[in-house]
Amino acid sequence: MKKIVLLYWGKGGNVERVAKKMFAMFNPELTDMYDVASFNVDNIESYDLVILGGSTIGADHWKEASSDNVWASFFRKLEEHDLTGKSMALFGLGDQVLYPDHFVDDLGVLKEEAETVHANVIGSWPTTGYTFTNSDGAENDMFYGLAIDEDNQPELTDERVKQWTDFIKDALGIED
Repeated sequence: MKKIVLLYWGKGGNVERVAKKMFAMFNPELTDMYDVASFNVDNIESYDLVILGGSTIGADHWKEASSDNVWASFFRKLEEHDLTGKSMALFGLGDQVLYPDHFVDDLGVLKEEAETVHANVIGSWPTTGYTFTNSDGAENDMFYGLAIDEDNQPELTDERVKQWTDFIKDALGIED
């Protein structure tokens, strides 16, 4: 049985709501969910699948090492681990109307950080059905993970989460 951890930031908003919807798609006995600030990174190697999610808001500052930047702190601690052979799936929230030039840019940051620790990034998602002009989180008509726009397409979130988590489960042979 595969052990899963779902990590997200920020707390209390759309990212956390989507993370909870995603968590509900997996077996709760095999899945843990934490906000990034509460997770002990030293436990990461005990999981077969790591799901990371956040929002594009502030993604340009994720690598800055300020003491209040939970993503930067998490990523620097993560670098102490080699996740070779571990699967990592990504999800990102953005606003394709207000920020069409930076829609889900966070997926690009997450992918880069996953590659730094040699994780196998899985779960790419088609850009079809979204309207944006640029994204650091996409390449060749595919996002690096699940893209969610709770501001402009909230009616599509539940179905996208279900399809994406079903794909992840199928790809890794995870049973419900």
